Amino acid sequence: MIHIGLSGWGDHDLLYGPSVKAKDKLKVYARHFPVVEVDSSFYAIQPKERFARWVEETPASLRFVVKAYQGMTGHQRGQPRTEAGGTQAMYDAFCDSLEPAIEAGRLAAVLFQYPPWFDCTRENVQVLRETRRRMDGFPCALEFRHQSWFSPSFREKTLEFMREERWIHSVCDEPQAGMGSVPTVLEATDPHVTLVRMHGRNAAGWQSAGAPNWREVRYLYRYSLEELEAWRLHLQRLQQMSRDIYVIFNNNSGGDAAANAKQMMELLGQLSPDGKRPSDPRDTQPEEEPPEQLSLF
Repeated sequence: MIHIGLSGWGDHDLLYGPSVKAKDKLKVYARHFPVVEVDSSFYAIQPKERFARWVEETPASLRFVVKAYQGMTGHQRGQPRTEAGGTQAMYDAFCDSLEPAIEAGRLAAVLFQYPPWFDCTRENVQVLRETRRRMDGFPCALEFRHQSWFSPSFREKTLEFMREERWIHSVCDEPQAGMGSVPTVLEATDPHVTLVRMHGRNAAGWQSAGAPNWREVRYLYRYSLEELEAWRLHLQRLQQMSRDIYVIFNNNSGGDAAANAKQMMELLGQLSPDGKRPSDPRDTQPEEEPPEQLSLF
């Protein structure tokens, strides 16, 4: 099964009308897509109660891809990969936060996206082994941002390592903009799950990290119908290798992710979770929440 969704749910204005409150956006989102990437977990380990609320307020059809906390992936460059209480306490707190999603059978994967300076070295291979050991029992996806992992001399070794260590492959579509990007490698490493992340192809924006407002331009890209059609064939190929393919559109900067995701569902002949045809949200009025009834007692 191919499941289409978006990175986050708060910034996709085309899905929501002005009366939809922030606290209700995930409930509305779940009418449109069957999977969502939780990216707030990258910036801070979320309270277990928050995950419990997300699970309770959404239908059983919605799956969560949860981005690993940045302290676990070394994004805070020059700082030790630890938090107060030590590394194991950090992992324990993160895993504990996921318990409501695990118990409900709603966790699709934990995404470990490593930074561009995390290259293919013996030391970093050991980091991955240790991380997988700490995350034993959890479905974990691995995404690289350094080309060395998929260089001709390491490509097959990297894939075989991922299979041996039970890493789900996060297949990327992104600009080919130097060593800080990876090619699209259409291979599954887990027979149950493969993750696909659509980052757009804005090469200039991809190289703008550190510049003012770089997050607003890095993922500024709208996929053409021809590009999506090519990816429809790629997804069908991956489906022959994994039971479930979770596709996350991350080209959020210009509000294009929701529209492109709807187009992909249309190409695949899929309906939205609410049973409706996934029309381009730019061609329809965004949803409004019904007015709240006043309680008299």
